[in-house]
Amino acid sequence: MRHTPLVPADERFEAEDLYLKLETFQPVGSFKLRGVFNAVAALSETERRRGVSTVSAGNTAQALAWSARRFGVPARSLMPETAPSAKIEAVRAYGGEPVLVPVAELFRYLREEGWKDEPYAFIHPWTNRDVMTGHASLGLEILEDLPEVETVLVPVGGGGLLAGVGAALRAAKPSVRVVAVEPSGCPSLHRSLEAGRPMEVDCRTICDGVAVPYITAEMFPLLRELSSSVALVSEDMVKSAVKSLALWNKVVAEPSGALCVAAALAIPKAQRGQWGKTVALVTGGSIDPAKLAGILTA
Repeated sequence: MRHTPLVPADERFEAEDLYLKLETFQPVGSFKLRGVFNAVAALSETERRRGVSTVSAGNTAQALAWSARRFGVPARSLMPETAPSAKIEAVRAYGGEPVLVPVAELFRYLREEGWKDEPYAFIHPWTNRDVMTGHASLGLEILEDLPEVETVLVPVGGGGLLAGVGAALRAAKPSVRVVAVEPSGCPSLHRSLEAGRPMEVDCRTICDGVAVPYITAEMFPLLRELSSSVALVSEDMVKSAVKSLALWNKVVAEPSGALCVAAALAIPKAQRGQWGKTVALVTGGSIDPAKLAGILTA
């Protein structure tokens, strides 16, 4: 793992006091390595020798394959058939085995805990406590590099990143505002908070890395406690953020990786000023070249 850069957003964003936490500089190109490596390392040697597995849209699978290779054990990841080809090929390049299934089958496997019938040591991408603990290191790095931070924007899929970062910030600096960010096409946390209970939503978004259509009963109380508010971002704003990051800050981000930057730019300037020094997590950079080219030339 690396202590990733925290850099000011380019002045062309016209967003004073906006900083970017560039998790694209992790060895696998996303924050997922923090939690997954920590979880694999926490297994006993006997457990690891069975091989490790997970469920992933792509970034967790890459992190698992990278981590497993360093421990000399096999890694298997259940992935949706619709996963970007760049992510599928990266998993193979790191030595992992991607198993492609329909999206509905992937979430059925999660709900029914299908891993209990398999020999692998399963690393749950959201609810595993060691995964959350690993992600907490991201929050601590932000405080180390920018002690005066007032607001941190965190993308939400299953909630493991928000749980880890939010808990670290809450423990070390309770005054920090933690804003959960979701695409408007997959607002599972937003709907759950409105309803006061875990909800399931239709999920239609370009942000495949956070396209989780429900919040688990286990995660809901924790996410409700740790998030100060939820921001919803349109698909067009996400694409604009991907393009601006590439052209202005010279950072390649996948749509879910650019989600927090999009949220920061969507806030009216007057309200953004109330947030003070703000950190937007840029969580991943695994994007198919053709998709990136289409966004840049649109």
